[in-house]
Amino acid sequence: MGITRADFGTAEGAPVQRYTLTNDTGIAAEIMTYGGTLLALRAPDRHGRTADILLGFDELEPYLGAQPYIGALIGRYGNRIAEGRFTLDGATYTLGRNNGPNNLHGGPIGFDRAVWRTEVLSDGAEPSLALQHLSPDGDQGFPGALAATVTYTLTAANELRIDYDATADRPTVVNLTNHAYFNLAGAGDVLGHTLELAATRFVPVNANLIPTGELRPVDGTPMDFRAPTPIGARIAAADEQIAIANGGYDHTWVLDGAGLAFAARVADPASGRVLEVYTTQPGVQFYSGNFLDGTLVGKGGQAYAKHAGLCLETQHFPDSPNQPQFPSTVLRPGERYRHTTVFRLGVA
Repeated sequence: MGITRADFGTAEGAPVQRYTLTNDTGIAAEIMTYGGTLLALRAPDRHGRTADILLGFDELEPYLGAQPYIGALIGRYGNRIAEGRFTLDGATYTLGRNNGPNNLHGGPIGFDRAVWRTEVLSDGAEPSLALQHLSPDGDQGFPGALAATVTYTLTAANELRIDYDATADRPTVVNLTNHAYFNLAGAGDVLGHTLELAATRFVPVNANLIPTGELRPVDGTPMDFRAPTPIGARIAAADEQIAIANGGYDHTWVLDGAGLAFAARVADPASGRVLEVYTTQPGVQFYSGNFLDGTLVGKGGQAYAKHAGLCLETQHFPDSPNQPQFPSTVLRPGERYRHTTVFRLGVA
């Protein structure tokens, strides 16, 4: 148990390190400083056989190219901001557009493209690694310098805990998350995984995947995961929202809990692996890997086809800076942005 470090190449002219956090039950998480990326998460199945349950690559180079944010820390603003602009305190800010007309995940050079500084907080039974990044005023068009710290901790209870902390020197908006792609089987697709979401409403979107402003009840729709349901059960339904998302799910669910509360549970019946998600965030973006098309070749030569992995991105709602009825993502000087997400691993 503890933390080990190894060199993992060079990016942006800076050396990149890979850290491995291991607890005494054999759970291991690998994190690299480029993008604060979660490289691997190894967990046993019901028979004690360990597999890596994250999509990713064996080497650094593919992470540096065009790829869908696999495992990365996302900022300054996770998800989409419509038309790449928003108004705050009477001033309009124009952002980088990298998703059609929209700003996605912070823009063309978001936090996923930064080499983060590190500090080992604990090298014992519950290894903990802090990553730090300073985003300057005007970065990708966002106002204010933002100092972000993200801490990964692997607990003795087989939890990967991610604590997000940020401060700003001018009013700005912030929405940090992690973009890990999970596959509890370690290979194949996730359509047979069962999913439960603690949400009675979701955020419908338009053709550009921008919220319409409505918070719609899940009752009677393919978005109803209040009871454990196979991901593939309704993924081919004749539903406008599924069609918009390229034949699957790419939406935010409005979580019912408050504080550090249960958000989601994913289970793979074949391996017995179970992933539970707890968060302080008001929403979770469930993405079923609809835009994966087999062109990305990942770990062990796997071609990542459609639905090869799923994301559970705990976060505020998309386009909140332009949707005043949504929970605010504004951060002002003297305030602290603090959120926690816990990924709890187990078997059934």
